[in-house]
Amino acid sequence: MFETCKAKETTTESNKPEEVKKMTLVRWRPRNDVFRFRNEMDRLFDDFMERFPARRGVGEQIWNPDVDIQDSENEVIIKAELPGMEQSDVNVSIQDNVLTLKGEKKQEKEEKEQNFHRVERTYGSFTRVFTLPATVVADKAAAEYKNGILTITLPKVEEAKPKEIDIEVK
Repeated sequence: MFETCKAKETTTESNKPEEVKKMTLVRWRPRNDVFRFRNEMDRLFDDFMERFPARRGVGEQIWNPDVDIQDSENEVIIKAELPGMEQSDVNVSIQDNVLTLKGEKKQEKEEKEQNFHRVERTYGSFTRVFTLPATVVADKAAAEYKNGILTITLPKVEEAKPKEIDIEVK
């Protein structure tokens, strides 16, 4: 598949041979370039389209709450933005090291007499799924909901915590 070819030795006017140069020839596979280009285009469109949720009905969109995941020495902390939602509208479950966050942001009562010129707030159901590292203790998970932020705290297993080892010089 790869071939190495040797450039001819040539002499210059001073009769000193020039250095020999080696080149590696690589077979061109146009199909690989096409697949690579297609994957890049798919990624580009996926990234672009995530910014614009698909419309369902008036004010109802497919949406996912923004999430921050922090990994500290003693625990993993997941914070989800859930503005305008009640605690009863959110469900958190852990099964087989998979944390599932489900909920529904319900649209407020529609007023028939009002004419809406613009509806930007999003409504609808969502599901977020996260694979947890094996180093967390799922049975000791705690969740707190305050000011539209859901904070899930997962303590780490004792063996998973980093330990310092003293080095003795002899």
